[in-house]
This record gives sequence, C-alpha cells and structure tokens, in this order.
Amino acid sequence: MNFIYMKYFCPLFTVVTRNNPHTVTNSFIIFKQRHAVFVSWNKVGKLGLNKLSSQCFPFYEQMANEAKPCPCDIGDKIEYGGLGEEVQIEHIKAYVVKPPASEKAIVVIQDIYGWQLPNTRYMADMLSANGYIAICPDFFVGKEPWSPSHDWSTFQQWLEDKKPTDIKKEVDVVLKYLKEQCGVKHIGVVGFCWGGVATHYLALQYQEIKAGVSVYGIVREREDRFDLKSPTLFIFAENDAVIPLDQVTTLETRLKEKCTADFQVKIFPNQTHGFVHRKREDINPDDKPYIEEARTDMINWLNKYM
Repeated sequence: MNFIYMKYFCPLFTVVTRNNPHTVTNSFIIFKQRHAVFVSWNKVGKLGLNKLSSQCFPFYEQMANEAKPCPCDIGDKIEYGGLGEEVQIEHIKAYVVKPPASEKAIVVIQDIYGWQLPNTRYMADMLSANGYIAICPDFFVGKEPWSPSHDWSTFQQWLEDKKPTDIKKEVDVVLKYLKEQCGVKHIGVVGFCWGGVATHYLALQYQEIKAGVSVYGIVREREDRFDLKSPTLFIFAENDAVIPLDQVTTLETRLKEKCTADFQVKIFPNQTHGFVHRKREDINPDDKPYIEEARTDMINWLNKYM
C-alpha cells in the first residue's frame, strides 16, 4: 500500500494512528494512514483523511522567531488555513468560527500582533471545537499591529491610540452582532497579552459577560480594577518580563479583599510571557504540560460559568 504522508494541526483533539499508535493532543500531527481514529472530548470515530481535514487544518510553515530580545516575543508563529471566515461587522472586521449549533460565544481578544495572527485564530478554533461560537474582532480597527521588526523604543508611541481599555464601542458592536445575527444568549471573553488587559477591563464593565479568562494581562491604573463583575480566571507565567510576580501577588491579595465575583489567579512555573498561545508544545516538550494545563483550565473555566 502507498501511504499518504500528511501534516495537520488539531485543536484539543487526539489522533491515534492505526499502524503505529500514538496520541498527540493540541499539537501538530504527522501520519501516513488513509484512515485514523479521531477522538475529541465528546466524539470517537474512524475518519478518512478528507473528513479529518475538515476537523483539523493543514499546517503549511513555521515562522522563525525574531532573533532579538524583547519583552513580548512573537514566539512560535504558525501559518495555516483556519476553520472560520472573515466578516465585516459595522466598522470593524472579525474572524468568526462556528460549531454546528451553539447559543454560547467567546470573544477572543488579540495580542499586540493583531487579529490576524494565526496563533490567536488557532485559539478561536480550539474554542469552537469545544462548542462555542468564537469571534476574534480587529480591535485595532484597521490600524497596523505591532511587528517583531519594529523598534521597541517606539512601542509606547505605537500603543497610544490602541489602548486595551478604550474598546467599548467595538465591544458593543460585537455583542450586538452575536445576539442579533448569531442568536447567542451567553457570552464570555478570552484575551491574550494586550487582550488579557482588555479582558480584565471588560470584567469590570460588563455584567452580561458570563465568564472571562485573562491570559498574561492585567489592568494596572484603574481605581476599580479589583471590582470584577463577572467570574474571571487570570493566567500568568512565573518568568514574565512584562508582568512581575509582585503585581500578580498584589492583584490576588486585593481581589480577595474587594472582589465579590468568583475569580482565580494561577501562576505557571518556569513559563514566560506568551506561553499559552505563542509557544508550540510539540517543539517545547518541557513546556508542553503547562501549555496543555493552561488551555484546559481556560476551557474548564468557561464551561463552568457558561
């Protein structure tokens, strides 16, 4: 038999090959079977390559890290064809991916590298694979995202008109779209880096948000930053050059004193900024358990409150 060698990227799925059994979760898989056993958290079945490719998406190329030190490294950037589509919602564009039927949606908020970063769209696809409509809007509203080639000395100037706490107009547009066009009844938020700050901010502003997951992002300046209005999980890295541990400790202490909503602050040892969505577990084996644990925590938190 002539075997077909294929390479796919599968969000929160496990694939076990028939002739050479092994299991890989949240990862790139290479297999040479015409058929494979496909297992998700709620489905098991033998699928051919054509059908499997509709559940997983082809991996095309890895983009190398920029060889320069910076507080927010782009990490293991990937290029692939996502499962969703780009739509225009009033004045902003968005990436949307939908499961067959759902009344629950997650707003996925980008990091500084923008709404088109494949890693962030992969996280949206992962959420959709777990039963949520996932939408990743362009919260920069057409403005140029940060690039690894930019001079970090200009970062604050670049950030001036892209504040993560100045997105209410866009959020209102997205919430209206989800309710009126998608029939959504329950909405959550997940954000990374810049989007983690935005997620923390939205948890202070929107009672209707059922759950939030802020991934290495924190609101530092606002007086009301400990007055969460929705259950929020905060995920941090122990060795984060952007968010020192003393700020994380202060956040947790003050939330315990002031917050009436459910919350959790979790620090992952030996990890750096960006590990949840910008670090590939298949080429970082020492980090893989933490990456998978953080992603599972994210899903479990959303499932609990939505």
